[in-house]
Amino acid sequence: MKVQVAALFAMVIALAGCAVPGAPRYSDASDQTFKASAPTSAVKLKHEQTVGVIFTENTVANLAYMTRYNATAQDGVAARLTDSRITEAYVNSSDPELAINWFAESLEKQFAKVDFYESLDDVLAARPDVIVLLDTRNKLVTERSSDVQSSIVAEFFDGDFKFIGKAEGSDAKSMSPIWAQTKRAPEIAADINSQRQVQINALQKFDASLESLIKAES
Repeated sequence: MKVQVAALFAMVIALAGCAVPGAPRYSDASDQTFKASAPTSAVKLKHEQTVGVIFTENTVANLAYMTRYNATAQDGVAARLTDSRITEAYVNSSDPELAINWFAESLEKQFAKVDFYESLDDVLAARPDVIVLLDTRNKLVTERSSDVQSSIVAEFFDGDFKFIGKAEGSDAKSMSPIWAQTKRAPEIAADINSQRQVQINALQKFDASLESLIKAES
């Protein structure tokens, strides 16, 4: 699974070109294109089902945003001028693969087989028992903002694209200004590292939501 996810991740980033002006706007509602037209399914989620996953446009943009943020933390001019502890905190807390790998492992624990697809046409042609539309978004600290937000939403559909249900998790934190003159390097690094915990909190809430969804459906 890790090889498959890594290959898809590389493909998404190549297509996006990492040319995203900033994080996906956090106030945007998650993509409703499919759900809005999908009737409710009578299918129940079960551990023996096969699952096919596709990304929303927002997830593709978010992956590109996180990748660019992470690359800038490692190789940008600021990285060469900043205390190494701060640089490491930026890199550690902007892992672009964190949410996707966590999500893949969560689904693998709950279902018989999980595959990722590039498009809706591809997943419909593969005919898995369940189709999952994955929406992720993050907002990380910048020189202008110390607000951190993270969310993950997975909408589940049957093979005929009828809506089954959704699992979700989110978290947010508003910190004091990162670059306050009274802060020393260790404190700044700790603040920056805390944005990774915000992402993990959202993913843990997603896991709990997923378990509840499956129990309710079984």
